[in-house]
Formats: sequence, C-alpha cells, structure tokens
Amino acid sequence: MIHGIDHIGIAVPTLDEAISLYRDVLGLVPSAVEEVPSQQVRTVFFDLNGVHLELLEPTAPESPIARFLAKNGPGVHHIAFKTDSIEEQLSQAAHHGCRLINETPTAGANDKLVAFLHPKSTLGVLMELCEPRGIK
Repeated sequence: MIHGIDHIGIAVPTLDEAISLYRDVLGLVPSAVEEVPSQQVRTVFFDLNGVHLELLEPTAPESPIARFLAKNGPGVHHIAFKTDSIEEQLSQAAHHGCRLINETPTAGANDKLVAFLHPKSTLGVLMELCEPRGIK
C-alpha cells in the first residue's frame, strides 16, 4: 500500500551548487551527502515536514542521472512513493501492465529498498517505490 510521497528527485550537475541554492535561497537544511553506488549517484536530502527533496548528482557518465541531464538538463527527475511492501507494489504494478525498470528492489539512499516504474507506462512520470529496510 502507498502511504504518501517519500521524496521528489531532482537531477543536478553538481551537488555543491545545488545545495547552496536550496540552503541559502530557501533556507533549507541539507542532510549529509551520501553516495549510492547501486544508482551511480551522490545524493542529499532536504526535509520539508516529512516530504523530502532529493538532489541527485551523477557519479558516472553512463548513470541514469547523467543520461537524464544530457537529454533534459537539470530538473525534476522522479516522484517517490512510500510503501511498506515494495514487492507487493511491484507485483500490483506489473499485474496492471506497468513496465518495471526494477523487477526486484535494490539498495537506495537512506537505507531504503527502491524500485522504479518506467515513465512510458506511467503517463510520462518516472515513479520510484521506497520501503525502509527492516520493517517486516
């Protein structure tokens, strides 16, 4: 079951410049920077009353974020939804004809399991499912 929005992912060329913008212009407090090898990104979060903004910087030229930046430039990359059963959500999505980018969850930032639904099957929106590890 989906329990709300976990975060909105924003692709950026460099975290340093983006952190300055969100911190200095908007007054938001950044989390520690985290590298997520499975996603080939460095990431930082800003908490806005339980909904987070996630800034994503590519760590490899072939990473999905690097490809997104090359094609689209900086901007909103994905919307992530909270779930307590990512496997069940993936099964439900597949049952309803959604194309799965990840058929099984993978390690994500903030010690979460994550999986993505392809935007070609979700009306153009890249959707991420997030489940905190160890809740079962």
